[in-house]
Amino acid sequence: MGKPVRIALVAGEASGDLLASHLIAALKQRLPDARFYGIGGPKMEGQGFDAWWPQEKLAVMGYWDALKHYREIAGIRRQLKKRLLEQRPDVFIGVDAPDFNLGLEKDLKRAGIRTVHYVSPSIWAWRGGRVKKIARAVDRLLALFPMEPPLYEKARVPVTYVGHPLADLIPMETPREAVRDKLGLPQDRPIFALLPGSRQGELAAMADTFVQTAKCVHASLPEALFVVPLTTRETRLRFETAIYEQQAGDLAFRLLFGHAQDALGACDVALVKSGTSTLEAALYKRPMVITYKIARFSYWLMKRMAYLPYVGLPNVLAGRFVVPELLQDEATPEKLAEALVNLYQDKDGAREIEAAFADIHRQLRRNTAEKAAQAVIECLN
Repeated sequence: MGKPVRIALVAGEASGDLLASHLIAALKQRLPDARFYGIGGPKMEGQGFDAWWPQEKLAVMGYWDALKHYREIAGIRRQLKKRLLEQRPDVFIGVDAPDFNLGLEKDLKRAGIRTVHYVSPSIWAWRGGRVKKIARAVDRLLALFPMEPPLYEKARVPVTYVGHPLADLIPMETPREAVRDKLGLPQDRPIFALLPGSRQGELAAMADTFVQTAKCVHASLPEALFVVPLTTRETRLRFETAIYEQQAGDLAFRLLFGHAQDALGACDVALVKSGTSTLEAALYKRPMVITYKIARFSYWLMKRMAYLPYVGLPNVLAGRFVVPELLQDEATPEKLAEALVNLYQDKDGAREIEAAFADIHRQLRRNTAEKAAQAVIECLN
């Protein structure tokens, strides 16, 4: 018998952990003896992945946070590269985390190890010649979004469009009433989902603003109920502290451990920190306001480099402003609350948003894990 296939992966965030876990499960169907190792999270470990380092080590937010943790992250990459060059896996799959993975992939590819990058860096959002850097680093790129493959094909980078796994997992229609029953929420009250992020740094930046926004919404809609999914004890404590400090204890908050998708399914309108959660909200066909606040230096850099007028994935995929974005200094509680209440009251607008998001859902539904696994197998062969 031949040696089992050895597949190294690096996933640096919760969204990468989800993508990689589905890919590992699909690969195990075809390669039952394969070994998987590298850097990853709990969902990957649940599929038998051997995490040499936990993914939290790579989860940084913006340029300033990355600079603060640069020495530790650079040390991890040096040790990982040394270990991979010694062990020589059959293929290396970098899942998102381009700042960490692309340089590593370039070194591994140069050493004769096949490399796959899963999730295109946002080349459609930034100026500059990043495609050339990617071409030197990867044997194949797995793209989640339909506007990406033509950009790579033009640069002669082997690319496979695999769609997005959330589009496979989330049903085309989710009855609001059924999810409210599941969570024990009233059917007759306006419900706003508040998704301030999954990391402590995001909560530190956004929790106070989200709570103040809820107070402003409550002033216009006293019956409003606010559902807040939080991923850890630390992030829940940070949000509870914000409620206390902003003297908002008389508002109707329902804090959940996890259940972000249930919160989106139950709500009328969502306030969502920019990131993967905005795509989830779109796949649930819910009107939303997209927001974020990051370190001023990071925001200044991003504004200089960006050329698209929008940052939220739903707007990027639609190619227009389907839902409002209020970022950085624009993200005041008053402006956020006004946008949320307007979305709640505009029922015709909500139907138009739902139709635009249904189009996005159909484009992204591609049986992603199977398509990605097939592309990796072809790379192995």
